[in-house]
Amino acid sequence: MIKDEILKSFQGKGVLVTGGTGLIGRQAVDILLAAGAHVTVVSLDKLNPNPGAEYVYGDLTDFSFCKDIVKGRDFVFHMAGIKGSIEVTRTKPSSHFVPALMFNTNTLEACRINKVKKVVYTSSIGAYANAEIFHEDENKDGAPMDFYSGWAKRMAEMQIETYKIQYGLENYSIVRPCNVYGPGDNFDPENAMVIPTLMWRIYNKENPVTVWGDGSAVRDFAYSRDVAEGVILALHYGTKSSFVNLGSGKGYTVKELVEALHTFLDFNYIFDKSKPSGFPKRVMDITSQKTYTLQPHNDAY
Repeated sequence: MIKDEILKSFQGKGVLVTGGTGLIGRQAVDILLAAGAHVTVVSLDKLNPNPGAEYVYGDLTDFSFCKDIVKGRDFVFHMAGIKGSIEVTRTKPSSHFVPALMFNTNTLEACRINKVKKVVYTSSIGAYANAEIFHEDENKDGAPMDFYSGWAKRMAEMQIETYKIQYGLENYSIVRPCNVYGPGDNFDPENAMVIPTLMWRIYNKENPVTVWGDGSAVRDFAYSRDVAEGVILALHYGTKSSFVNLGSGKGYTVKELVEALHTFLDFNYIFDKSKPSGFPKRVMDITSQKTYTLQPHNDAY
């Protein structure tokens, strides 16, 4: 858990959370409300997961709207994003790339214009170039793994870098989370990630549950509440316009994931080797997470 003195720093503060109805966002909203912050959520989802927050239905691709909604905020958590499976991002890249460019640019610029005290931007592991282990100080060249959405994420990171170079601003922080799961995830099997897709198929009693690929792909999974705490700590301590990985630092195969679910849920499954398995391995190096005041031994909690 986050230390009380850190949570108290949010008491009475005006906080905006974009994408606050999403996987990580709703967890951050719960934590911030419990800390006594005045939280406004802006989203295109017509959901109100926590009655303590103000929910605003709004489109962040509208710059005028962004400037208005950001005005007067102490802190902004920019968590809005567009999630989708490998297949969806491959076949419908414009639906991910264009709006992401627009709402990232608008939100970050609105924060600069309105002189928001602290801003944190949630990027993605997909912004990295292909590798098995992802280090923040390496692998900065080459195309992103998640090509279109990864470039959109990198453009936002670069925008923050330009603010530091031109204006000397270091109040913007960046995190790159791994594969996140938890309440509020997208469970549509047509475009969801591996864990929610499996859960949907099991819940709907698909027999057998069909798992794409041979199960050998290795992924770094993290629970949404843990990632939300990491995002809050990143804003509190600052990353000086650079980014910090948020993950478990451990890799598990999809086969291990399926077998773990099978130990306490009753379902049959098969691996469809005619389907793609995805990238062979994606695991976060979390050395910075441990040493950059994001772990208990550094008194971050």
